[in-house]
Amino acid sequence: MKDYFIGNKEYFPGIGKIAYEGAGTDNPLAFRFYDPDKKIGNKTMREHLRFSIAYWHSFCAGGLDPFGADTHFFPWAVKADPMEAAKDKVDAAFEFITKIDAPFYCFHDRDLAPEGKSVTESEKNLMELAGMAKERQEATGVKLLWGTANLFNHPRFMNGAATNPNFDVIPFAAAQVKAAIDATILLGGGGYVFWGGREGYMSLLNTDMKREKEHLLRFLTAARDYGRKAGFKGTFMIEPKPMEPTKHQYDYDAETVAAFIKTNGLEKDFAINIENNHATLAGHTFWHDLQVAADNGLLGSVDANQGDYQNGWDTDQFPSNVYETARAMMVILENGGFTYGGLNFDAKRRRNSTDPADLFYAHIGGMDAFALGLEIAYNINTKSELPKRKSKRYASFDSGKGAEFEAGKLSLEELRNIALDAREPETISGNQELLENILNRYMFVR
Repeated sequence: MKDYFIGNKEYFPGIGKIAYEGAGTDNPLAFRFYDPDKKIGNKTMREHLRFSIAYWHSFCAGGLDPFGADTHFFPWAVKADPMEAAKDKVDAAFEFITKIDAPFYCFHDRDLAPEGKSVTESEKNLMELAGMAKERQEATGVKLLWGTANLFNHPRFMNGAATNPNFDVIPFAAAQVKAAIDATILLGGGGYVFWGGREGYMSLLNTDMKREKEHLLRFLTAARDYGRKAGFKGTFMIEPKPMEPTKHQYDYDAETVAAFIKTNGLEKDFAINIENNHATLAGHTFWHDLQVAADNGLLGSVDANQGDYQNGWDTDQFPSNVYETARAMMVILENGGFTYGGLNFDAKRRRNSTDPADLFYAHIGGMDAFALGLEIAYNINTKSELPKRKSKRYASFDSGKGAEFEAGKLSLEELRNIALDAREPETISGNQELLENILNRYMFVR
């Protein structure tokens, strides 16, 4: 009996379920470091990492770029009837997800089902395909990590969705979000994500930023209120990105989104979905934005990819940099790990990676990179001297006047009076190079 899903047709023939074979294997269709059942601390790798497959990149993205047509041709996209092709895509998706042995997937509404000729037909299409996906979930044990709505592709959204200067656009955005929330509830998703791809501006000459951001808040609270009324018990998440496709997006980075959430009292319902490539576009590291979200108690989920430091746009490459994955997992582990979130591969094959097996190679590499990162991070957090050294650096705030300052018990005048009788502060090294050396000692050591 096969331990992966096959629908009416096998879309990846010749490739079986990907298994862990260890670091010494030469098999490109095997995991070297991701051993799902291996315990790291008190959880298995599967439980720590909670890998998810992005429906849009893996089963929809054809390799199109601004300078050339599609190069990936999908055998599940050949039927003329869009609904029939969408049904084939569901089967192909669950075949791949079960063969790569990922426990979760994520989708946009328009990835799963085609837009109809009316709002009602679009809703009907989505719920029909969501019903089919639910059957596949029940048959395989695969779960939905989170759902979302595509409010950026259609021409009606060229000037934004919730922040569009034309009110006539906003009801169409609301209809999509309502239906996507309904589908997420049906499929048992633990989260619902808002990515404001066009919630921003191209020019301030024609933009009232204050008004648009107020409209965004109205829209998000309306979506939250509907979701709770409809029975959604998961977490709403906002995904930061500084620009592209707009010149400036209102969800610029983790700090901006955290401020928006907390300023507007949304922290009981909203968290942040961090994407590596978006953090680097904002001029930060992946590590930085994860830490900002965690420090604010808002780290919900992660879109696992990486960018190209020589390119100034969102390249959505599969993660391969183990330094990045280790530092990311250090923050995630320190934050208590994932609950409803996970590592979603919001990444796509390169345009010239045209073999069906390339989709497997890409995910295997990303899963192995995060598995290595997990082990390294766990060892650093539990065995190295780095946490103690960081804590020691702030020891002067743990007692005495330092503790009083942290507690808000010292006025500016009182601080000044302390300085009157104090000696010049001691020069204390940050030992940065030593800390980097300690980090390197733990890299690639299992």
